[in-house]
Amino acid sequence: MHQSMRRVKASMDEITPLSSTNTSNKENTMSPLETSPSSSPQEYEVYQEELHVTYAPNHNTFLYNYFPIEYVEKLYPSNLPPSIQLLRIENIAVPTCYLCVGLLQGLSGPFINVYPQFLGASEAQQTSISAIRSLPASFKLVFGFFSDNVPFMGYRRKSYMFIGWAMSSLSMLFLLSFSNLERVRNVANDDEVSGVHIAFSPAEDAPSIPFLTLSLLIFGTGFWFADVMGDSIVAEKAKLEPEESRGQLQSTCYACRFFGLMVAAPISTVLYSKVGPQIIVTLMALLPMMMLLPIYYLYEVKHADIKSTREQCSEIWTTVCSRAVWQPMGFVYVYNVLQIGNAAWREFLLSVLMFKDWQLNTLFVIANVLLYLGVMAYKYYFIKYSWRSIYIGTTLLNGVLSLMQILLIQGITFGLSPFVFALGDDIFADFIAGVQFLPTTIMMVHLCPSGSEGASYAMFTTVNNCALGMASAISTVLLGIWDVSKETMVSGDVSGMTKLTILTTCLQTAGLFFVKMLPKTKEDLAVLHADQYSGSKIGGFVFLGVTVLSVMYAMIVNLLNIVSPGWAGES
Repeated sequence: MHQSMRRVKASMDEITPLSSTNTSNKENTMSPLETSPSSSPQEYEVYQEELHVTYAPNHNTFLYNYFPIEYVEKLYPSNLPPSIQLLRIENIAVPTCYLCVGLLQGLSGPFINVYPQFLGASEAQQTSISAIRSLPASFKLVFGFFSDNVPFMGYRRKSYMFIGWAMSSLSMLFLLSFSNLERVRNVANDDEVSGVHIAFSPAEDAPSIPFLTLSLLIFGTGFWFADVMGDSIVAEKAKLEPEESRGQLQSTCYACRFFGLMVAAPISTVLYSKVGPQIIVTLMALLPMMMLLPIYYLYEVKHADIKSTREQCSEIWTTVCSRAVWQPMGFVYVYNVLQIGNAAWREFLLSVLMFKDWQLNTLFVIANVLLYLGVMAYKYYFIKYSWRSIYIGTTLLNGVLSLMQILLIQGITFGLSPFVFALGDDIFADFIAGVQFLPTTIMMVHLCPSGSEGASYAMFTTVNNCALGMASAISTVLLGIWDVSKETMVSGDVSGMTKLTILTTCLQTAGLFFVKMLPKTKEDLAVLHADQYSGSKIGGFVFLGVTVLSVMYAMIVNLLNIVSPGWAGES
């Protein structure tokens, strides 16, 4: 079992360049990439080759001249190739991209949940706005395939990441420039106790619902475009990781993402309440803009050889026909489809247990914290366990926590308040989700064929996300089996709620019946991938068919929410 990369430390004698004649001259060890973001591919290849041979990457960093060697070693581990040392100036755009994604998700979530309603949007319009924000995610496969095949200004990732974040920033700047997001404060003397009642209303020139929707559509398109580029770069770099540290690159990047989400969500809630929506939109405009400088320094080989579209399609087809792809991805799809939640749970908390908005927000904030801690727990501890063990353990634990909801429904809380009991139940479910998240993404990266990382990784994540979307749709259908309406639950009849909770818990746990489809470890996946007799055209057809149908389903649902609000029964 390997140790965390932070615990690895080599002595200076072990990492001294073998070919260097004057290692004390720090000026001569500066990387050309530290001084010029536009180094030629030939220079970079020589630089990379030299570093791999001499094993002295931390000598070629800017901080080496100013920080003690032991700190430089921790920031730039000498046991890792320079191309995957994320804090180097030519790589820093990668973790900051993931951090920015998390920060923007955290900032935009509470804003989009509240502000349209503040403007007077109906429930159907709110559904449309949520659909507009999610619609570009359905095109991740298109974004990835396009970047694989059509370089812009000589780059496949760098230019498009720049364009994506620029689009997101400009869309929010237009929203700020052409509408008034300030809240008008109204004071009325209608409270005999305090004497005043303070309320807010939109300004006269507040954004219209169509203009807000268009701004969020452009924002979401740029956001997901840049996100796909970040995933593609990580998929390429992950293949360069030493065997003993496989998975650390992705776990670090996703830790940045969930850290951003954890920090930004409560900040967004507080800022919206205390200051107003304008500060949130301002931050949503500034954060993507701040990404442009790191992207400028991001190294990518310019005018790299690109396979023809036909060759890439053929390679992707060969990949999906491999049992190493369709078998584990089949498990991922089936398992996620079975993660069907109780769609009436939120209504139960609001109507029966009388939870307040601040209590629901508290659950949301703490859940994000536990999600981040789950990711970190996998990164530093559970990463050494087999994938099957992770899924078996977390699924069983999740089943126990889900059944505890029945105790809360029946009013059995062992002396605890319903809020505290729900807090322990809900947030630990998010910790489990955090632990489960990384094994899947690590597996996906190692399935990507070289040169087609953008399209293939986007395809795998699309399958994963569409399965979760299908589970959400099924959860809505299950509401019709038993009476779990607001009126019935408020009257004291929670039998339907109890039965629905038992059913969804059994369905979630049923994913364990398919766990043998999942390889135990990365090594088992590699063996399966290397087996020349493991291919199956039938498996490839089924996999692609499910992928295409899932994407079409997501697109149709989103488009229906946009062009025909209320088709699913919303008011």
